[in-house]
Amino acid sequence: MKTKSPYAFGLALSLSLLISIPADVWAAPQAGGQRAGEVSRVIPAVSIARSGKTMTASAKTAVDWQDLVNTQVNARARIALDDGSVLNVGSESSMKVVKHDAGAQQTELELTYGKLRTQAQKIARPDGKFEVRTPAGVAGVVGTDFFVAYDTITNTMNVIAFEGLVKVCNLAGACVLVKAGQMTSVRSGDNSAPLPPQQATLDLLVASSKETDPGGSAGVAGAGVAGAGAHLGVWGTVGIVAGAVGVGLGVGLTRGGGTTRVVGKGGCSPNNPAGC
Repeated sequence: MKTKSPYAFGLALSLSLLISIPADVWAAPQAGGQRAGEVSRVIPAVSIARSGKTMTASAKTAVDWQDLVNTQVNARARIALDDGSVLNVGSESSMKVVKHDAGAQQTELELTYGKLRTQAQKIARPDGKFEVRTPAGVAGVVGTDFFVAYDTITNTMNVIAFEGLVKVCNLAGACVLVKAGQMTSVRSGDNSAPLPPQQATLDLLVASSKETDPGGSAGVAGAGVAGAGAHLGVWGTVGIVAGAVGVGLGVGLTRGGGTTRVVGKGGCSPNNPAGC
């Protein structure tokens, strides 16, 4: 009688054990669960949706990859990412941290609706990126500090640069570069390129800053970004105390002809285009 080889028996046993292991053991690890940062400041009510569950956010609450941060009326949240970048989420907003790899300098955020100001660390790696995506387009960091808003009523993405440069593209890949103190917008659905960058007024810069600041006033006077069209192309006279505002916005202020003008860091201004 022919006997089976012990090697054949061992192979058959190994195969049977492999087949019996549940499929989920072999599944690739999910991005969710990897730490991205933590909430550093919050004005209730702010929640974080994670793996089908929703929790109330508070200071020191961890923020992971794939977390969805939602803010209610008059609520705001400040998130400190692990690479030192800061996200200020405005009220009535929904923002997902898709990915934040501090070592590789790879950050992807999604703003479904609402307002978000990012103060990103400078990208030093050639393959690094820091992007905010909306249903209308993508804003990528070339500089450091910018504001993004997406209005679901008008399907419009608005971007303001506070420092450095921001590359703003529509979903088809048409892009513009926005300098400090400028803004642009792009609408989803019509494949139109982003509008040519135009100077933003100081009151608009102040409003967009306060609307995403957890330490600011909940009710900011002045129009939001969605109504910024009437402000474009001019520098209005500002009746505010400019000293504190300049520090918060990362811009300097000069006066000329009775009008307060904004000067971006590095000397970029309408009166000094060479410094841009």
